[in-house]
Amino acid sequence: MILPIVAYGDPVLKKEATPVERDHPGLKELINNMFDTMYNAQGVGLAAPQVGSGLRVFIVDASPFKQEDKRLEGFKKVFINPVIVEETGKEWLFNEGCLSFPKLREDIWRKPSIKIKYYDEDFNLHEEKYDGIAARIIQHEYDHIKGIVFIDHITPFKRRIIKSKLNAISKGLVNADYKMKVPVKKQKTVG
Repeated sequence: MILPIVAYGDPVLKKEATPVERDHPGLKELINNMFDTMYNAQGVGLAAPQVGSGLRVFIVDASPFKQEDKRLEGFKKVFINPVIVEETGKEWLFNEGCLSFPKLREDIWRKPSIKIKYYDEDFNLHEEKYDGIAARIIQHEYDHIKGIVFIDHITPFKRRIIKSKLNAISKGLVNADYKMKVPVKKQKTVG
């Protein structure tokens, strides 16, 4: 089932996600729905907070980048309760986008190599190293479960420049090519 993607401004995107228990009800269904949602939006990664779930889960499918890196062909994974234990190398700049920020892209600096521990969808524990685009996608989604969004990596000056775009996204004034859930603004009460 395709779920709506939470737009920038929703508090769930700024909260640290909670760990997932092995027998969490509906976990497999959530993961399947996340893949359906990600593919529908033509994304390469999606974190549970982006579909309104505060769980420490994200998915990736870096196959669209297989032209740039042959190792990414079939690179499809589920990360449950991940922990990045190491980030190494000289930071490199890459133009990133995010499904919670439709029509917005920014140049973001990240380390090129990571080591990550995580459970897969069958709760098998893994510790693996990734580099390049795979590491970048994982770092981006990992940020989501830590309550960090990609614009948190840009300068305050750059944020001021894109403020009107951010406001438009949070108000649902951007046409996304997929279903979005826009934050509900609190109504002022007249006393």
